[in-house]
Amino acid sequence: MGIIKVENIRVFAYHGCLKEETKIGSDYRVDLEVKADLQNSAVTDKLSDTVDYVFLNRVIKEEMDIASHLLETVAKRILNRIFNEDKLVKKATVSVSKLNPPIGGDVERVTIKMTEKRKK
Repeated sequence: MGIIKVENIRVFAYHGCLKEETKIGSDYRVDLEVKADLQNSAVTDKLSDTVDYVFLNRVIKEEMDIASHLLETVAKRILNRIFNEDKLVKKATVSVSKLNPPIGGDVERVTIKMTEKRKK
């Protein structure tokens, strides 16, 4: 088993429950960790034998582009896409952070973190 991390992906998106959030948007940070068997790719040196981090980054950007009320919804969509589109992934953890959230006070970010395992 091995781990691939794609960290500190910065995106601008329109998530939130407040009307203003969906109009003016906010900065977000996404971090992703996936576990997969990387032994074969370590020997073959073929991209087709591993989890492509370009694919992971694209999924995150595409799902972050779809406005949602809750960060939990966005995180779940990201996880669903990864498991549906890459059979090598056995486990994945995604963190979605809203930077400078409009919650009254000096708050750097709020983060939700979700983990899923492939169902057998």
